[in-house]
Formats: sequence, structure tokens, C-alpha cells
Amino acid sequence: MWGLDVKFYVIGDVTVDHLYHLDHLPAPGEEVAPSRATMQPGGAGGTISVTLARLGHSVTLAARVGQDALADFALSGVRSSGVSEAAVQRDAQALTSTITVMQTPDGKRAMISYGAANRELDASKLKKKDVEGADALIISAYSLIGGPQREYSLKAMGIAQKAGVPVFMDLGTGAVNAVGMELLDSAVSADYLLLNQHELLALTGTHSISAALITLGARGAKKVIVKVGPMGSIIWTPDDTELVDAVRVGAEVVDTTGAGDAFVAAFAHAALNGRPLAEAARLGNAAGVLSATSLGAQARPMSVSELEALT
Repeated sequence: MWGLDVKFYVIGDVTVDHLYHLDHLPAPGEEVAPSRATMQPGGAGGTISVTLARLGHSVTLAARVGQDALADFALSGVRSSGVSEAAVQRDAQALTSTITVMQTPDGKRAMISYGAANRELDASKLKKKDVEGADALIISAYSLIGGPQREYSLKAMGIAQKAGVPVFMDLGTGAVNAVGMELLDSAVSADYLLLNQHELLALTGTHSISAALITLGARGAKKVIVKVGPMGSIIWTPDDTELVDAVRVGAEVVDTTGAGDAFVAAFAHAALNGRPLAEAARLGNAAGVLSATSLGAQARPMSVSELEALT
């Protein structure tokens, strides 16, 4: 059952990530030198797609890049992992998206994110049959921030729901900060809502996980998966709430960029293979921590057998 090839349609950003590891975040006007720096392909859509493909699935990614020197680099992981680019669009004017990430050894992070071409994803080019023919639709909430990309995502979500295709929605801190509680209606209509603790509280306007889950339940949420970092994850349904312990690995955690995206991919893999929610979350926990042992969102390859061995 674990080896079932599932067809995923993924909507989300592809980016070039500039990663800087610093002793401390710079104050206004301060110049600091990183202990290490690198440029990596990233973006939630790209990273989820790459991870799913590495786990043995057929994946189509819907994203948009510029016609610039960074586009091929942003898509390099997508191409090497065999993700279909049939729904990747090229923009003659907007630049390929970039993200600058600054992080310190104690886990503090600051980011500069430029949505650029991704936000121009053209809904008129969405093919209904591609969504209807998928076994699952995964939407990164960054795609719901605004512009044509939001229209594309909502259109795809409507097609999926009419066709009975399950929808996974992964929130992101930047998306919640940009749109806030306006995401709530779309979020609760997904079959699976995945988010971290900060996003959960910001989305619901509450001050505790329990109050937030009650709020989502009252709004009609079906299944909610909350990523709680070193504690693991929490799975919630209208009938049950369970804490799924974190997975420990011997390797050092060096970069958490993309760890949440790896969680989403592994969770969706397990859920679509018919595994109970707790098992799917456990696999997600394993993928998230493995991802964090390498520098870059897509740098750590992982297999189903490796994840199973950790769970």
C-alpha cells in the first residue's frame, strides 16, 4: 500500500532561496557577515512537488517563473526529480520569485519574500481535466495572497471539490500575515488543513491551540494538522484530537527552510495511501526533521523506506 503511485496536482510558488546563517540578525543600518551562505531552489510548491516525486508519485506543478537567468535554477530540483512542468507558465515581464532567509543558531529568522511571477499565474490556462484527473490537489496558501494566482487556486479548488478530488491546503506564515483571517473560509473548506501553531492562532484570532481548534471546528473544518516544531504535530478531527510525537534523528539540524513543506508532502503521501491520520503525521514529522539536516529546502533526498525506518 505504501508504494501506491498517486497523481498530485500542486499549486504553489517556485523560488530561488538566498540563505544566510548569521550569529545575530542585523539591526537597522548594521552590516553583518554570514557564517555561511548559499543559493538553493525553493518555494512551497516546488519543494512539496519535489518531495512527492522522490516518494514515487506522479506530480504536476502549477507555478509561474520569469524569462530570466534565475528561472532554470528555480526549477532545477523540479526537473531533476521528474515533476511535470506542463502547468508551469513563463512570464515575459515579471521576474522569477526570490526569497532571502536570514537565520541564527538559536532559531531566529527574518525573511524578504518577493512573489513576482508566481502571483501572475494565469487562471485562463488552468485545464479542468488536469485537476479532475488528479488523485489529490495540494494548494499552498501563498497562492491565495492575491492577484491572478489567487483566482487560479480558487478555480482549481472548486473543480476539485465538484469532482470529489481531496484538497490539501498548507498555510504559510507569510500568507497568514498578508491575508489573515480572510483565508478562513477557503481553509476550512479543504479536506485537510495543515499549518503551524503561529498560523493557527493568527488565522483564528485566538490565543490557544485548543480555542483555535474549537473555532475551526465551528466553521466546518474537517481534518486539521498542526505542526508544533520540537513537539511533533497535532491531528484534529470533529471526533478526536491527538498529539503525535516528534521523530528524533542523529544528524544535526542545520536549516529548517522547507521542513514544513516536506512534512506536507510526506503526510499527503501517507494519507492518500490509506494510512491513519496519526501514522501520516508521524511520517510527516520524520520528513520535516530529515529535511532540516541539509542546507536548502530541496537538498535532502528522502525515500519511503527511510521515512518508514524512522517511524
